[in-house]
Amino acid sequence: MTETIEKLIHLDLVTPEKSVFSGEIAQITAPGTEGSFTLLFNHADLVSSLEIGEIKLTTPDGAILHFFCGGGFLEVKKNKVIVLAVTAERSEEIDLARAEAARKRALDRLKEKKEEIDSARARAALQRAISRIRVQARTS
Repeated sequence: MTETIEKLIHLDLVTPEKSVFSGEIAQITAPGTEGSFTLLFNHADLVSSLEIGEIKLTTPDGAILHFFCGGGFLEVKKNKVIVLAVTAERSEEIDLARAEAARKRALDRLKEKKEEIDSARARAALQRAISRIRVQARTS
């Protein structure tokens, strides 16, 4: 029997295109630009920028949900958390074949070392692809 957690925070995880998650959670772990951090009930008000990485949620019944986050911002205020993500996907929505192809393309671009290749953009694409692969592997 799973114990239900009663001290909850409300989370809205949104992108410019859609609402990815909205509901009550026990905790959230997010990829802050200064390092990963976890928020629990009654956390102090906070605003943070987010890096490319994984967002991990614990539901009131103790289940763990994994999401890819393409960067963005997070705000905490009075047990309400809003994540405004550039992109976000549930782990089970990630297309592994597409992520692997994106990883290969980014690695190929970085190996070319041509002037017309934007290496910063290729490194960001590589980071996104690797992060998607890692998040998707959490549900495999």
